[in-house]
Amino acid sequence: MIRVLSKMAVPFGAWLVLSACVVQPPVRTVAVAAPPMPRMFVYPAQGQSEEQLERDRFECHSWAVQQSGFDPSRANAQAYGNVVVAPPPGAATATGTIGGAILGSILAGPRDSGFGLLFGAATGAIVGSAVDANNQAQVAQAQRQAYQQAAADRTQVQAYRRAVSACLGARGYTVG
Repeated sequence: MIRVLSKMAVPFGAWLVLSACVVQPPVRTVAVAAPPMPRMFVYPAQGQSEEQLERDRFECHSWAVQQSGFDPSRANAQAYGNVVVAPPPGAATATGTIGGAILGSILAGPRDSGFGLLFGAATGAIVGSAVDANNQAQVAQAQRQAYQQAAADRTQVQAYRRAVSACLGARGYTVG
């Protein structure tokens, strides 16, 4: 019995050391530059002066910010969008299969190394598949949150643009 335990101690120790070295890259959300907000073109339709135009634009901007809750003049307004970065699907399954096959053949010894290789590969693939499924669930959740945030941002931008256009239109300007 002691001989069997001592025979398995070295491969088990090697497995512990090697497993501590392998770290699955985390799912993360990265901010990337978003496209700039399209410009609005305002034309005086009733002969308004440049000073009147600037005053009306400022007043309509202030009103639109109050109405929509969006201020494009803020430093961080729509400056970044979110992108989800994750390890490729199947990476953990492949790593688990290879690692399990190596470990299984070592633990089985020279007589049963073929069986150990197959058993270890199957076990590693099962564990790796569970890790992959967890990663994909995290990616899906992060992507849903990014889509919801982008939709909310678009809604606010559209509300702001409608409010500015309505205000300037009511003051005798053509907005394009």
